Amino acid sequence: MDRSKALRHIALVSILLVLIVPFLVLILWSFSQGWASNDLMPNEFGLRGWRYLFSPQSRTLSSLGVSILISLVVTGFGLILSIPAGKALGLYNFPGKRLIELLVLAPTIIPTIAVGMGIQIAFIRYGLADTLLGVILVHLPIVLPYGIRIFASIYKALGTKWEDQAKILKANGWQRFWFASLPFLYPGIISAGVLMFNVSFSQYFLTYLIGGGKIMTLPILLFPFVNSGDRVMASGLSLIFILSSLILMLIIERVITDSEQKTNFYYL
Repeated sequence: MDRSKALRHIALVSILLVLIVPFLVLILWSFSQGWASNDLMPNEFGLRGWRYLFSPQSRTLSSLGVSILISLVVTGFGLILSIPAGKALGLYNFPGKRLIELLVLAPTIIPTIAVGMGIQIAFIRYGLADTLLGVILVHLPIVLPYGIRIFASIYKALGTKWEDQAKILKANGWQRFWFASLPFLYPGIISAGVLMFNVSFSQYFLTYLIGGGKIMTLPILLFPFVNSGDRVMASGLSLIFILSSLILMLIIERVITDSEQKTNFYYL
């Protein structure tokens, strides 16, 4: 028993080190003025990176705001579209269902660079290139597969018994969804919402391709520093990216959980 506890503690410490050590390295790099490859710690510390990142010319805060706006809109529309699509795939059998399930997964299987150029040509034709709307639209197919698969699994396990009972009690379609199905969907909404937000928030290639460099998000701002080897700036931006993404996902989870509690209270 003691041996098993010791092994669990070792495994837990190992996992924590794997998660924490890279984060600590980013913190050290963001405050360093120089770090030789053969030194354990930076030679000198300073605030050069942070001063620039929070200066008006860096566009960090505006890029963060654009990233949050795009990700929230994409997550909202993604949830609205994926719930009925997941219900259709989870509950009903119809001709071509297997093909549709494959097409739903296509954005996660096919490399984005393979279809990105075609999407850009179509968006240029319809005036959506270099626009915020175009970036939002191109993010939707990337996030939808995650939501659709989650809700399809939930509806497959849930079945139609609750909605059938509500139908017997003369509830209309909206009432059946709101009171009979929605309370069971909240765990999936939290999982799908957080996943969709994170995927959209971290999207680089399609944002750059469709946005044309005019829609400046945090990944677009981060990539040049990574590519140029400026580790001080890249580390500072990476920390902002990680922390903002984590905080916003926690906020989304909290908001949805509060809505679930209010709905359940009203339902009771």
